[in-house]
This record gives sequence, structure tokens and C-alpha cells, in this order.
Amino acid sequence: MKNILLIHTGGTISMQIQAETGAVIPIENNPISMEGEKLKEYANIKEIEAFNLPSPHITPKEMLLLKQIIDESIQKDHIEGVVITHGTDTLEETAYFLDLTVDTTIPIVLTGAMRSSNEVGSDGLYNLLSAVKVASSDDAKGKGVLVVLNDEIHTAENVTKTHASNVSTFQSPQYGPIGFISKSIVHFHHSPNHRAVFPIQSIAKRVALFKVYAGMEPDLLASCVELGYDGIVLEGLGQGNVPPSLLPIIEESIKKDIQIVLVSRCFNGIAQDVYGYDGGGKSLKNAGVIFAPGLNGQKARLALLIALNHPNKTKAMENIFSI
Repeated sequence: MKNILLIHTGGTISMQIQAETGAVIPIENNPISMEGEKLKEYANIKEIEAFNLPSPHITPKEMLLLKQIIDESIQKDHIEGVVITHGTDTLEETAYFLDLTVDTTIPIVLTGAMRSSNEVGSDGLYNLLSAVKVASSDDAKGKGVLVVLNDEIHTAENVTKTHASNVSTFQSPQYGPIGFISKSIVHFHHSPNHRAVFPIQSIAKRVALFKVYAGMEPDLLASCVELGYDGIVLEGLGQGNVPPSLLPIIEESIKKDIQIVLVSRCFNGIAQDVYGYDGGGKSLKNAGVIFAPGLNGQKARLALLIALNHPNKTKAMENIFSI
């Protein structure tokens, strides 16, 4: 059996629902960690708790800590795969952060749950068993960081949470999963075709994220310039457009070496420099805006943050945002 490092970070998978109030809360003893006997059928498990946080409390600092734990474990221990239990609200962001920063070919799999451990139909243990199976599979090697829930295997780059409460919430719009789990079988039907890694040692920069809307006021972006942000990600309209009122502050920001990255706020399709009117994609490209095809806003923010914190910022920017 494979040697798997199991890292717990908190989230619904490690919480319970209170009978009196109906509130789902963290508890002192992680209930999912008490299921170790069931996991022994599938792998040799080394289990640690990195922290116990609801996923809205997780920041890039915790993501960097997970990277460091994985790097250290690869060097010191003979681990052949990693499974991370995580709250679902920011699971896709942690997965993508690790995908961009951990330089390894061993499987790294994130999983979570939509129902707490003592709810009827709890999905936590099932998802954890599935994640361990995937992390133990030779076919999972070299595919980057994976997300496993509800019998599906997704790439960290493409997966996103699409429903607030449904157990099938994690989907990869326009791409779909790259594999599935069926009983004891782990099956991959295709593989990601691009992956670059950008190891970083610290997070010292700040990047803001805005969803563009009709009539958006430029003072929101101006405040980022005044507050000293290092980068801004815009979820633009359609194929990558913004109201013309934003163009002057975008141009000013770029002149002050504040990187501007553009994605589409649509969850299908990509941002492109198609339209030539003021605020259209071509005027933004001409102003120096960087297009991030295929990424959603929250992942583009992490990608920009990692690039800005990389020793070779220019090369990292070129590679992360290439198509």
C-alpha cells in the first residue's frame, strides 16, 4: 500500500451540527480523524492537523504553510501522495495555490464535504476515502493538484464551487472532470496539457479583485492605487470589456507599475481583446492589461499574487498568463 500524508485543515468535513440551534460549528476533536481504521484498507496513513479553520478564515499565509508542510514531508518522509481535507468555500483557491507552487509529481488531492459529520447523508468520509484512492493511484502522478468530491476528479485550475449547498457543487465549467471513482476503480479519461510551477517563499504583495458591473465607478480602482496595492484583477464583462469610465484609472495604474489582470465574469468562454471601442478588450490590451484566459477571478488573483512574489516576476507573469 502507498504511504499517504493526510493533512487536516478544518471545514465542514470536520464540523458537527448543533441539535439545539442548527448551527454547524467546529468541534475540539476532529470527527473525520477518528475514521483512521477505515482508511487503513487503502493506504498507510500519516495524519497531521495543520490547523482547524473554517475555509473563509484561510488566507494565502495558510496556503503557503501547507506548501511548506508538503515540501518538508517530501524531503524527510517517504510519502507517495498527499490528501488535504478542507472547507469547500475556498477549497478551489488553496488547490490552485498549491498547483502553482508545489514542485512534485506525486498526487496531491484536496477534498471536503457539503454536509457536516453528524448530518444525515454526510459525504465527508466517502469523499475522504475517494481522495485516498486517487492519491494512491499511479495514474494520478504528474497531473498537478486534484480536487475529488462526489465521485469526480477535477483539476485545481478548472474546478469551482457552483452551488451553495448541493453535494455535486464542484464542477469544471466547459472542461468537465478528468476522471472518476467507481467503487475500487480510479479512472482518468484525459489529462491536463499544461502545468508550470512557481515556488515562492513568502507572501509580501497585495492583489485586489473586482467584479465589473454596468456603470462601475472608477474611484474603487483609484482607492487601490492610493492604498498601495501591487496588482488588481478585474472580472470583465463578456469577452473582456469594461465601462469606459474605468479606462483612465487603468492606464494610470499600469503607469505606476500596478499590474492589471483581466478575466471574464462569464463562467464559460475566455477573455480576449476583441472589441475596439473605449473600454473594449483591444483598448485594454493596448494599455498594458494582461489577459488571463480560462481562469476565474479568484484564481487569477492567486496567480497574480504568486507571480508578484516570485523572484523572477517578469518570467512568472509570462508563463502563468500564457495560453
